[in-house]
Amino acid sequence: MPGHRSKSSEKHADGGGAKPLRRDPYEVLGVSRNSTDQEIKTAYRKMALKYHPDKNANDPKAADMFKEVTFSYNILSDPDKRRQFDTAGFEAVESDNQELELDLSSLGAVNTMFAALFSKLGVPIKTTVSATVLEEALNGVVTIRPLPLGQFISRRVEKQCAHFYSVTITEEEAQAGFVCRVHSSDKSKFKLLYFDQEENGGLSLALQEDCAKTGKVTSAGMFFLGFPVYRLDQTMNSISAAKDPDTSFFRKLEGFQPCELTELKAGTHVFAVYGDNFFKSANYTIEALCAAPFSEEKENLRNIEAQILSKRAEISKFETEYREVLAQFTEMTSRYANEMQEIDELLKQRNEIHAAYTVAPLKRSSSKSRNKSSSNEAKEEGQTKEKRNTRERPKKKRWYNIHLRVDKRKAC
Repeated sequence: MPGHRSKSSEKHADGGGAKPLRRDPYEVLGVSRNSTDQEIKTAYRKMALKYHPDKNANDPKAADMFKEVTFSYNILSDPDKRRQFDTAGFEAVESDNQELELDLSSLGAVNTMFAALFSKLGVPIKTTVSATVLEEALNGVVTIRPLPLGQFISRRVEKQCAHFYSVTITEEEAQAGFVCRVHSSDKSKFKLLYFDQEENGGLSLALQEDCAKTGKVTSAGMFFLGFPVYRLDQTMNSISAAKDPDTSFFRKLEGFQPCELTELKAGTHVFAVYGDNFFKSANYTIEALCAAPFSEEKENLRNIEAQILSKRAEISKFETEYREVLAQFTEMTSRYANEMQEIDELLKQRNEIHAAYTVAPLKRSSSKSRNKSSSNEAKEEGQTKEKRNTRERPKKKRWYNIHLRVDKRKAC
């Protein structure tokens, strides 16, 4: 089918820019414009596995094709971006800022260290499941352990490896709802995976959920409750949003999207825990539960997610009002600063005019002359006080001026 070309792409094709011409994402994935999300996802996984760097280590064309396939899927897997692309092409989806998913097993040691550093600094880096794991699952050569309902299993999975589990549910349990949860008290990074069973006995990846920090643990869960359950992709637009706190707030709920599957049929289902750490293994605990005893939790979840959807619509409208008021506030604060500066300048000029009303200029004596005059005055004042005290002081008799009387009538 003919490729969808935007205006910017036509300019680049005419030699007006350095960017290469991008192909229509529908054409890249080999799907039609009315394809379902599941059809797009299936096409992407087949092509990603075909052109994965693990299988084409010395083929640069395959590496470019893998990037193009991933780039196209990032557009078509997001309902908003897909709608924007269908309306206005690549320009509408901000193609320069698209994030690619990284396969850690295909990175060298140096690149892995840089990726780990960025992750520690809070820069979200999306990772994908290793092609080796996907290929082994597709060929049916993985070891699958049984996971009984209502029980948990704690294990350690190596980086870029996966542990597979099978869960069998009855018709009654399927109607009541089913939940699979994984958590790590060590805050290890992992993915929870769900696989469809192929006719040849192999397994194809159908769903994946990245772990997220919730309190003192990292956790991920899949909820098949018979009604639409939503997942929150916290990395969506997070890099661009980190540049502006306001944008971070208004984009916080953009990644709140419905899960592809809402219920499971009776039978055996396969889940896996994938070690997504950069350098070390991941400790985890997995459990499978029937939702029958959790009727109150099911109703609360339905109500809370309905409120979140309503809040997302309100925030979208509130953003427009907020931006308008913020622009007015910025204008007012700028005017406030200018008005204050002008008032201070006018008062300064007024004081200078007041000071000009004088005939004789003020004589300013130096500090030395002031100190000298003050010391002379103090000296003169001290001498005056001393003279005054001398006049007023009474004369004291000395012992040698004492008059001694002698009686001459008595003999000595």
